[in-house]
Amino acid sequence: MRVHVLQLSYGDDETLDARIARVSRLVRDQQGADLVVLPELWPQGGFAYTDWEAAAQPIDGSIVSALRDATRDLGAQVHMGSIVERDDMGRMFNTSILIGADGELLASYRKIHLFGFGEGEPKLMTPGDQIVVHDNLGLATCYDLRFPELFRLLLDAGAEVMLLPAAWPARRVAHWRLLAQARAVENQAYVVACNTAGTHAGVPMGGGSIVVDPWGTVLAEAGTDEEVLTVDLDLGLVGRTRTSFPILADRRL
Repeated sequence: MRVHVLQLSYGDDETLDARIARVSRLVRDQQGADLVVLPELWPQGGFAYTDWEAAAQPIDGSIVSALRDATRDLGAQVHMGSIVERDDMGRMFNTSILIGADGELLASYRKIHLFGFGEGEPKLMTPGDQIVVHDNLGLATCYDLRFPELFRLLLDAGAEVMLLPAAWPARRVAHWRLLAQARAVENQAYVVACNTAGTHAGVPMGGGSIVVDPWGTVLAEAGTDEEVLTVDLDLGLVGRTRTSFPILADRRL
């Protein structure tokens, strides 16, 4: 499986319409990819709390529609990162979306662990409550990376590749790299983690998007600017790793 990780960089001066158009072009440019992965909340801004209410959209809104069109033109699966979703009851969620090569919605995941310690996400959003795995792709988002029990549940649901879009700030980016490797090693799975670059809402973002194999080897890692990582995943390595070093069989809890 060839994966293209699109580490987007943006600032507060770029309008939503301009960003959607730019990202749609980037997606269309990813020829040869089997799967394209984008970061968390790239349309509305991961720390732009004051803008979320006005910028929230339903899943059938203009953001997802534009990415579905771009995905259809590309002809590969696209994990479009996440958006601020508003449902028909007026609740807001941090929702990530996986789109099929034909533009159809394959899966969506509402972020379970909301970051902010009572402010930001926990104050404004509703947490999700569903474990989401599509085929062998497990879905998690940003702050979820700090909660290994979620990744165990993804493992038990059949995940072999963990997809993690994020808006992880620069001041904690060392944790990002460490935890991505830990989640890969302990679950003997690939971790494909796409972070944000640039500065928005006054917060410098960490970049450092990373792809880790089931042994914890870093296959690719981005810098701090906008960048596309291209990585070939040997999906057979997951089974070979779990067979040759069968730690998962020794779980007791």
